[in-house]
Amino acid sequence: MQARIEDAFDNKPAGGYREEHWKLFGEFKAALNAGEIRSASPDPSTATGWSVNAWVKKGILLGFRLGSIVDMSIDAQRQPFMDKATYPVRQFPADAGIRIVPGGSSVRDGCYIGRSVTCMPPMYINVGAYVGEGTMVDSHVLVGSCAQIGARVHLSAAVQIGGVLEPVGALPVIIEDDVLCGGNCGVYEGTVVKSRAVLGTGTILNRSTPVYDLVNGTVIKATDDEPLVIPAGAVVVAGSRAVTSGPGKDWGISIYTPVIIKYRDAKTDAKIQLEDLLR
Repeated sequence: MQARIEDAFDNKPAGGYREEHWKLFGEFKAALNAGEIRSASPDPSTATGWSVNAWVKKGILLGFRLGSIVDMSIDAQRQPFMDKATYPVRQFPADAGIRIVPGGSSVRDGCYIGRSVTCMPPMYINVGAYVGEGTMVDSHVLVGSCAQIGARVHLSAAVQIGGVLEPVGALPVIIEDDVLCGGNCGVYEGTVVKSRAVLGTGTILNRSTPVYDLVNGTVIKATDDEPLVIPAGAVVVAGSRAVTSGPGKDWGISIYTPVIIKYRDAKTDAKIQLEDLLR
């Protein structure tokens, strides 16, 4: 499949795409939905522990080329919806074990949603995303295109997980297993949050803002070649650091920075334990 997807993407047919390409895309999207292929995969040989599957991103972009804009409205007069025919809202059978609570949520076709995932309204999961088993996607959450969310993750209300389709070689945001993202967190620009980390309410993570690890006395930064990586078990909160020169110093200004205040322990686990009855 990889070779056929790359050929269809890199060598657009002069006479337009044919039936064989539509069939290929159908097989590709089915594999995305089943979790058999992913836009990024665990890879212990890399610094981040993950590698990009650029060909999968090419397949997703191929779908946008293939599809024409169609009317997807349930009621065109009251609420019109127009999108590419290749990416409708995904359908789930009841026996999939996935809860999508009524109230305005959407899961786009072409992403994996694991068993026992709970989706609280309104939330949105975009194409290419992977959401592992037992994860909670709370109200007003955005899971961006190709973002990889692990198992038993809690994305609290209004969490924003950035997405990336282009460039195809760019690593999407990775949230590993058993992570808690508190309300109004934002994780962007290919940041990797390792397993069991906790992001306190309002924490923002991206490539340009360093993270100060008070436990180890180090500063964690992204580089030109690698994204920001939050260590396993880190408890990160929103903090600030003083401007030390120029007018900012004179005016007493501080700027935002995330701070690791501790690493997860039994006390942390007790505070953030999810209620099993919700499942």
